[in-house]
Amino acid sequence: MKVLESHIVPAISEEIRLQEYAVSIFTSIQTRSGIKKAIKKGLILLNGKKAQTGDWIKTGQKIEVLKPSVESKKIFKLNFNVLFEDEHIAVVHKPPGFPTSGNYFKTIENALPHNLEKSEALDALAYPLPAHRLDNPTSGILLCAKTGNSLILLQEAFAQKNIQKIYFAIVHGEIENILEINLPIEGKTSKTTLKPVESYLIMDEKYTLVELVPLTGRTHQLRIHLSNNKTPIVGDAIYGKEEKGLFVGRNLYLFAGKISFAHPVTKEQMNFQLELPKKFRNLGYYRAH
Repeated sequence: MKVLESHIVPAISEEIRLQEYAVSIFTSIQTRSGIKKAIKKGLILLNGKKAQTGDWIKTGQKIEVLKPSVESKKIFKLNFNVLFEDEHIAVVHKPPGFPTSGNYFKTIENALPHNLEKSEALDALAYPLPAHRLDNPTSGILLCAKTGNSLILLQEAFAQKNIQKIYFAIVHGEIENILEINLPIEGKTSKTTLKPVESYLIMDEKYTLVELVPLTGRTHQLRIHLSNNKTPIVGDAIYGKEEKGLFVGRNLYLFAGKISFAHPVTKEQMNFQLELPKKFRNLGYYRAH
């Protein structure tokens, strides 16, 4: 394997373990969790031997970071819009009908190399990776990482709720007030806020365009919460109801329309917003007055 970075330990006055010491010396790995993962993968050498998480640092030791071997990847040539891209991250518009990742060929993850430039950063990933996921039928903004550090920092930001995602959905029924739904999913705390945006009357049935903010990140959280509220999302084949009239055969009306976060490297505040899909906008004709 190729050596990415090398460091000789200078005179040190106190005992310190490798996983704490290495955070401050390498450009390609800048977090404790990143160092720990690299050690477990055998990508850090201490005096030419694979390092262990419990190793202590001594003056004069040589620490090296190895570049991981890369397996060839089949690229899915699906075109989609790139909203932002630099050496570290990318923000893309995920189309509906494709899983974000998984054991399939036709995934957004496999299409990222077709749409994004390879990073030239020292800690560049072999291929860009999604930093979170959107359900197969859900379209909208997807945040991706192009470097190892960015991926770790974005995932930590999601875990610490420092990234705000806002979704839009068309739901059955009428919602008139801001709501907060607290419903555990698989035994875990789950919370979503709902804000009504527009009301529609379609073939004597009431529908509402709602703005959704998931305050936790459980699988299918929004779909489960809306279904439990007796206002399921239109087109939800799993948690919804049988569609009639205008919505027969329609796919899920759920859209990831906004995202706000601090850039993991530059710390600049990033804000992105997309126009609602055409199938949402076309319902304006049925707006309730």
